[in-house]
Amino acid sequence: MINENDILDMTCLTRAEIAAIAEHEHITEVEAAEIGDYMMHIHHGPQKVQAMICDDIRDALHNGQLTHARALYKTLAAFVADHPEALRGNG
Repeated sequence: MINENDILDMTCLTRAEIAAIAEHEHITEVEAAEIGDYMMHIHHGPQKVQAMICDDIRDALHNGQLTHARALYKTLAAFVADHPEALRGNG
C-alpha cells in the first residue's frame, strides 16, 4: 500500500521544496507533491515553482521570520542548482 512518504518520494522535488509549495498554496504536503510534480513537467512550470518559493521568502521576511526566510533561501538555492531551467525565461 502506498503511504504519504511514498507519494512525497515519487516526485522530482525535495521535501523542503514540497513544503514550500504547500505553504504557498495553503494545502497539504501530499497535495503539494502532486501539484509540484505536475508543474515540473509543464511549460514554465519550474519557473512557477521558483516564484512560489520566492513569494514564501518575501512573506517570511515581511512577517519578521528571519530563520524561516533563511531556510527557504537554502531551499531556493538548492532548487535552482537542481533545476536551472527554473531561471530561464522567468520574467
